Amino acid sequence: MISQLKALRSQTLLRIDRFRRGRLFHDSRSDTDLDRHLCEAVSWLKRAQDYGVDRGVSYGADFGGPFLDSYPETTGYIIPTFIKLSEYYEDQSLMDRAIEMGRWESEVQMDCGAVMGGRINPNPAPAVFNTGMVLLGWAALCERWGEATFLRAIKRAVDWLLRLQDPNGNWRKGNSRFANPSTTVYNVKAAWGMGEAGRVAQIPEAIAGAIRNAEFCQSKQAPNGWFADCCLTDATQPLLHTIAYAMQGLIGIGCLTNREDFIRSAVRTADSLIMLMDREGFIPGRIGPDFNGTVDWCCLTGTAQTAIVWGRLFQLTGNAKYSEAMHRANLYLLRRHDIDNSDPRLRGGVPGSWPVWGDYGRLMILNWATNFFVEALLMEKTIMSTTADIN
Repeated sequence: MISQLKALRSQTLLRIDRFRRGRLFHDSRSDTDLDRHLCEAVSWLKRAQDYGVDRGVSYGADFGGPFLDSYPETTGYIIPTFIKLSEYYEDQSLMDRAIEMGRWESEVQMDCGAVMGGRINPNPAPAVFNTGMVLLGWAALCERWGEATFLRAIKRAVDWLLRLQDPNGNWRKGNSRFANPSTTVYNVKAAWGMGEAGRVAQIPEAIAGAIRNAEFCQSKQAPNGWFADCCLTDATQPLLHTIAYAMQGLIGIGCLTNREDFIRSAVRTADSLIMLMDREGFIPGRIGPDFNGTVDWCCLTGTAQTAIVWGRLFQLTGNAKYSEAMHRANLYLLRRHDIDNSDPRLRGGVPGSWPVWGDYGRLMILNWATNFFVEALLMEKTIMSTTADIN
């Protein structure tokens, strides 16, 4: 009886919290101007970087709360986004921000060469995935900027990853304490980071290691595109977020190494997701082995990542179904992006889920959700301009 009362009290408090804080964020169904939304999202990322005493990007913000401390993992893949923005808009200040992020990452790199899991903290623990994500940033900076600091950081991080990698390409050791260490097939995106770093720093062992991990990832894929052991928490119904990580990693390594079979594996998943998405652009936040949704909320983070994947596949194949799917998913995101909020911690940021009280990133703005949204919109703008030039 006491346990039932406790459960009832907990449910009641959750409903009250949902009602109180859920109203702080608003949709934008009447304004889907892509450029305005992109501008507001980039401005949010700038504010998140400018918060605090370092040049990392804040993890995000709870609805009604302050910006949180910087997050090394996601700052790592925000770096390439700012580089792309700088090149697209010819804005050096965006490149300067990316360089500052990269230098900060090198300052907080662990002595073993790894990147810490979680937000910046005085008692860091190494994490394979986080290290691969920051390698994406360091590789992009090293290629364009050539700073010795980034090359040194790359070599240390790659050495650590290779020492921990199993012969079959998997990483059973060194995974984040914040994730289930046995369900990390999505590490293939970290392998892509290692491969890109290997290309830039001329470390062939890193590229070979990326190939082994992509092959391991393939071994966990079902014919319908679903991945086993590919979730932060529940491998029986993985998050769209981690499924998208797997697709991104396979495409990245496939393009890097000319392995079309890796790209075909990503296509298998991407095509199933097109079939799963509804007319409005909703994709369930968790997906079961039959490739049907298991929840009634959307993982906005994963939707933005999937839009990026579809855009990339359009660039690779020219198949219009991918550009159409990207556009529909982006419209869904635009209509759930608050660009008029008076709170600068909320305006322009992207929540983890929709409704905002969904299980992923509940009632929070996340820097990586916002970053993927920016990438997805920039991808659409790039495709639109390229298509217009051809026509």
